[in-house]
Amino acid sequence: MKNQSQKRHKALQPLSRDHHQGLLLSWKIRTGFSKNVSPGRIKNYANWFFETHLIPHFEMEEMHIFNILGNDNQLIKKALADHRRLIRLFKKEQDLGLVLSKIEEELDKHIRFEERILFPEIQKVATDNQLLHIEKIHYQEPFKDKLDDEFWK
Repeated sequence: MKNQSQKRHKALQPLSRDHHQGLLLSWKIRTGFSKNVSPGRIKNYANWFFETHLIPHFEMEEMHIFNILGNDNQLIKKALADHRRLIRLFKKEQDLGLVLSKIEEELDKHIRFEERILFPEIQKVATDNQLLHIEKIHYQEPFKDKLDDEFWK
């Protein structure tokens, strides 16, 4: 059986583009490790990404997207638990190599869960009014990367 991808509703597309940037963060962490970049340099970038992009993304999902299914929904409970776990990982400043490995793995798994399972479910049940509301409140500016230390190149 082929994995049929569902066309993402335009209201959710900016969030999917955010997810793409999150997957790139995981790739940058892996690439940094493969190039023997110091964990401190990688963590510096990861912290910037967390504050600048991930926290606003989590807040948008939690305030305006997850409520479509409701906080009692098992998929939403999993997504919220993932968010809490990722926030704890990003805030850790000891054992940076291990922490970054966990961030890379957990973020990748979380994004793939949202894209493959959670967002299609939300899209199935969301009303036109809910999707229109999301479109109105979530505009996306072009992604601006932190390029002062491109350790992944």
